[in-house]
Amino acid sequence: MSHHGGARHDHGNNPIASGRDAHSNEHTPLLPTTLIGNVAHEGESGRSGFHPRHFFHVLWLSSCTVSSWVNVLWPFVPIAIVLHFVTGAHLWIFATSYVAMVPAANMLGFAGQEFARKMPKVAGILIETTFGSIVEIILFIVLIAKHNVEEGNGDEGNLIPIIQAAILGSILTNLLLCLGLCFFFGGIRQQTEKFHAIVSEVGSGLLLVAAFGLLIPSAFYSALKSETVPSLDLRILHEKFTEGKLQNSVLRISQATSIVLIIAFFLYIWYCASSQHSLFDEVIEMDEHGDTDRAADMAKPKFTLTEAILAIVFSLICVTLLLIILVDKIEHVVESGVPDQFLGLILLPLVEKAAEHLTAVDEAWDGMINVALYHCLGPSIQTALFNGPLVVIVGWFLGKPMDLNFEIFMIALLVLSILVVGNFLRDGESNWLEGALLVIVYIIIAIAAWYYPDPDVATSNGLQVAAGNVTISVESLKKIQQLLGELGN
Repeated sequence: MSHHGGARHDHGNNPIASGRDAHSNEHTPLLPTTLIGNVAHEGESGRSGFHPRHFFHVLWLSSCTVSSWVNVLWPFVPIAIVLHFVTGAHLWIFATSYVAMVPAANMLGFAGQEFARKMPKVAGILIETTFGSIVEIILFIVLIAKHNVEEGNGDEGNLIPIIQAAILGSILTNLLLCLGLCFFFGGIRQQTEKFHAIVSEVGSGLLLVAAFGLLIPSAFYSALKSETVPSLDLRILHEKFTEGKLQNSVLRISQATSIVLIIAFFLYIWYCASSQHSLFDEVIEMDEHGDTDRAADMAKPKFTLTEAILAIVFSLICVTLLLIILVDKIEHVVESGVPDQFLGLILLPLVEKAAEHLTAVDEAWDGMINVALYHCLGPSIQTALFNGPLVVIVGWFLGKPMDLNFEIFMIALLVLSILVVGNFLRDGESNWLEGALLVIVYIIIAIAAWYYPDPDVATSNGLQVAAGNVTISVESLKKIQQLLGELGN
């Protein structure tokens, strides 16, 4: 197949291409009116229905060579499931299910990609990004469902700090590690890679808005925490603004902010799918025609629509089961010495984003830096505008106090990371040194997260009560209350 012999010149099958040729591209709908009627040529398999031999052959080839290598980890999936049901070796179960998540998430990402190829280009990338984020959404929902803090059990069962760390960790992993690796490997092969301003401008602008929305509850809490008093029955304290009232206000702000951020996400989807679709499409299409192994990719066998849907369903079942097992063992992993913040900020985002990262790095290596950039910024935007707020809404419906009150340490990491990435994106080109520096920043964050104390110890955004020039902690006031009670008796 020739290098340019793909779908984008088969104008009879591509409404976007034909719309562009007719100079009516701004009025041509991006999303197809039917799912099967507008199949892009590069997504056609030449077959229909389900053929087991072809199915497993396509699955083994996967989206790229690195993704294909990941398939050797499939034996870990049954091993993790069997260990979970027959043994009590918690750390082994966590380790095997952690490794097993990589091929399962890779299959989900690949199946989503095959399904997306049957759509017009930008719609396809949005669908593909959504399938990549399904793993994260399931993880967050499983975590919030398992969150359970009962009276008298201290901090045991409190998974909200891990969820909060995982939300920011997912954004940081995409912005620093994935983007850094894309710049690094793309720069090794291409020296300098230039990307279109529209992708970086829209991406970095949306990230700043998302960060603003995510950080408002934390800023509100930090500004007012010194004005509160503990909700203790002490006659010497008559202030009405108690810590309980502040926490309730932060929870309500988080819930309202989450609704607004989800609306912002749908506005972003609408923007990509309507008013600016031709510009995005041209940028991404230009990249695909510059793909160094485009001919090989076009010649690869494809899933049929039926096979793609079956692969999506099977991988979804595997991913959900493995995530339930993973979350079930989190307490044991924390007890073994792995800090909460490191688990949420580094370990969980790494495994649930592994497949996406492999795809993005392969695209950068093949010279498709705009598509790679879209795959780094797109999931970050979706996490900040949709996945994170969604878990707050789910917690609201489940009656669990999930809020967006992050640790000051986390806030600093997110803001600084967005600034660093924005600075590297500003000149419209990348090289391997910039990529290496982004990865180094990520490694520094991982080191700091390992030594960051658990939430019950860390008080960077904790409550304190100011009494004149003396600052009294909540714990101290509780001890005072206990002593007063003993004196009264």
